[in-house]
Amino acid sequence: MHTPPLEEGWQGALSNTVSSPEELLDLLELEHSLLPDAIKADKQFALKIPRAFVSRMEKGNPYDPLLLQVLPLGKELMEVPGYSLDPLGEHAQTPRNGVIHKYHGRLLLITSGACAVNCRFCFRRHFPYEDNQLGGDNWNSALEYIASDHSIKEVILSGGDPLAANDKRLARLVTALSEIPHVETLRIHTRLPLVIPQRITQEMIDWFTGSRLKPVMVIHCNHANEIDHSVETALAKLRQAGVVLLNQTVLLKGINDTTDSLVNLSHKLFQSSVMPYYLHVLDRVQGAAHFDIDEDRAVQLIKAMMIQCPGYLVPKLVREIAGNTSKTPITL
Repeated sequence: MHTPPLEEGWQGALSNTVSSPEELLDLLELEHSLLPDAIKADKQFALKIPRAFVSRMEKGNPYDPLLLQVLPLGKELMEVPGYSLDPLGEHAQTPRNGVIHKYHGRLLLITSGACAVNCRFCFRRHFPYEDNQLGGDNWNSALEYIASDHSIKEVILSGGDPLAANDKRLARLVTALSEIPHVETLRIHTRLPLVIPQRITQEMIDWFTGSRLKPVMVIHCNHANEIDHSVETALAKLRQAGVVLLNQTVLLKGINDTTDSLVNLSHKLFQSSVMPYYLHVLDRVQGAAHFDIDEDRAVQLIKAMMIQCPGYLVPKLVREIAGNTSKTPITL
């Protein structure tokens, strides 16, 4: 399917999304037998997909790997033992509103509660964003917390999606962070360059790269089909501006749990100057159990990648465990 031209601005694209399961099925010429369950799941966690991302999906294919990441399913409504609303224990690691401090030397700022796309496997699909916004007094409190802890070398803008916030607000935040002497690195975790590539404007690049802080961006790409020419162009702009580009992938049943899928993804990323970083086994969030695969299968996939790829294209296989002091490598 041809990708539509990127004529509208990124904020227009952010608001002009597909939010109706019925419209999504109609656009992709899919049977409405999927609709009743999709409507039920949508009520618990709303469907939201930028139209340019929909355009990369194959019409008539209910198993399209991009579609399966975003289509609400009845399986989400099943309560599965071992899966929780807060799988990473983040509620207990918020010393200030909008701050998540889990690991030594770095912390997360919940810069925006909004996302451009609602991924069905999102580990924060139940996160109380309304209680964790960086606004008003929370903004100053978060900056004071960072300034008081000299071990913090890196600040990570997260969400939601931090790039859903406007440039003026983000530029002001970066300026404030750059004035804290012990902060050295600014990292952004985002899906926007993939689903709304026109978000990568010169204004955005200017505030991201214009301070003394080292700019790092981690994109969240799960399948090679997510990367089209418009995405390649956006990533090239970031790379030319000196941004370190990394990727993290979630291992998802029926979407990317084959050697070919993962190898193709690593090669496609590298062609766009993005280095594979992490391959996560699923965070066990309630509503996403149907995406999970066991660790033995994950290990087999990484071993197969090691045979077919140079070492720098093989991501680290990890699980995040609540309360641990870092990501937990899965041994081979």
